[in-house]
This record gives sequence, structure tokens and C-alpha cells, in this order.
Amino acid sequence: MKWHRLARREFLVALGFLAPSLAGFSVFYLIPFGQSILNSFQDGIGGSFTLSNYKELLLSSSFQKAASNTFWFTAISVPILVAVSLMLALLLNQRVFFRNWLRTAYVLPLVVPVASIVLVWQILFDWNGALNAVMEHFGYSRQDWMKSDWAGFVIVLVYVWKNIGYNVILFMAGLQNIPGQYYEIADLEGAGPVRKLFKITLTYLTPTTFLVVLMSVLNSFKVFRETYLVAGAYPHDRIYMMQHYMNNMFLSLDIQKVSSAAVLMALSIMVLVFVLFRTERVFRSYME
Repeated sequence: MKWHRLARREFLVALGFLAPSLAGFSVFYLIPFGQSILNSFQDGIGGSFTLSNYKELLLSSSFQKAASNTFWFTAISVPILVAVSLMLALLLNQRVFFRNWLRTAYVLPLVVPVASIVLVWQILFDWNGALNAVMEHFGYSRQDWMKSDWAGFVIVLVYVWKNIGYNVILFMAGLQNIPGQYYEIADLEGAGPVRKLFKITLTYLTPTTFLVVLMSVLNSFKVFRETYLVAGAYPHDRIYMMQHYMNNMFLSLDIQKVSSAAVLMALSIMVLVFVLFRTERVFRSYME
């Protein structure tokens, strides 16, 4: 009985500490999202229940283009980011020259404001920017990078540069948690570098890798800020993302469409996160 009173007291104390955060989360996220769900099933503000909003949304060419671009951007940029981050983490985990300086350099994009980042990329990829000046100097014609098919490549590059530091930190933390005696035993058994990489390093990095993939996927949906500042509200078709579509619907006060798009996007993210967690659980049980 005494143990139950103690557990109840600790629960109330924890709830008291969490109350401000829960209240803020409910006011600014949970309640507005619940209202968006209601709006997505209404025929106008306060209207009757209907599924026509989702039907019109799925048949919209703008929505299809935005959804396709968002899918392909995530499918291409996330594997590139994870692979490059892992390679850099493996490199920085060794005794290389200027290792501490390199670690600081990869963290810098995390603390630089988005506006400053965009300004640098605008200077680099503008029609009169640095990259075109270099190309013209070597006899190549200028490219309108953000108004051509190259725009997708530019956004992937910006995304990787912006998020690579965070992933490198996570991978390095995972690498430092691998016991050193595993590699010593592998050396005694005559295992080569490739075998140690796949049998020890990548195996024990599995939980960290799933976390990095999850965070990379979530961050890929935040690339709208950079894209919007670089290319505006109506960018090239290759980089017209879901956030562009929802932003334009919001500016036109089409609340039903923007609510429906937000609900579908949230459901897609939830399904993707569930699949990742399920895959991690299956893989971890297989390892055990």
C-alpha cells in the first residue's frame, strides 16, 4: 500500500513537471491538428461531412506533382545523406590530421541561420553567381540552376550539407560505444578490414543507423524553408514540394484542401515511422 502511494506521488510530480510542455504542445500542435482533421471532412467551414475534399485533392495535378517530388526527394536524398555521414564518421573516428577541426566544420551548418545558408547558395547558384562565373571562365555556358532540371540536384546538395553534421555526431557516438575488444579479437582471428566493417561496425551500429534514417526522413520534410527562400513560392517543377502546395493553398484560403493535404502528409509520415520502427524491432530480434 505504501509503495502504491509512493508511485502515485511520483506520477503526480512528473505530471506537474510535464504539464507546461503538454499544455503548449496541445495548444499549438494537437488542437490545431485535430481542427485540421475536422476541416478536411467538411464542405466549407462548419459544413456537412464529406469526402469530396480528399477526392479533389488526389485528382489534382498540382498535388500529384508535389507528392511525387516529395517522395523522390526523400528516396534519393536520405540514402545519400546516410551513406556520406557514415563514411565521414568512420573517417573522423580514426586518427586523421586536423580531426578536431574537421569535427567542428561539420557541426557549423547546425548553428548557422537558414537565411545565411540560403544567401550563400544564392551567391553560388545564381545566374550571375560564383559557379557560373567559374564555368564561363573555362569556356562553358552559364546555367540557370534553379529554373532547370538541375534545381533538384541543388536542393539535394543543400539538404545534405545542412544535415550532415548532425548525422555524423550520431554515428560517431555509436562508433565510440562499440567495445574495442571486439576489434582486438577479430585481429587475433585474422579478420580483414572489410570483414570487421560488416561483422562488427555495421552490426553494432544498427540502432544508430535506424535513428539516423528516421531523423533524416523527418528533416527531408523540412527542406521547404531553403527551397522557398531560394526559388520562391512557385519554383521549378522538379522542386515543387508538398509544403509548397500547402503553403499556396493556405495563401488562397482554401482551408479544406490544405487540411486534407496536411492529414495525408501526417499519415504518410506516421506509416513510414511505423515501418522503420517495425523493421528495427525485427532486425534487433534477429541479432539477439
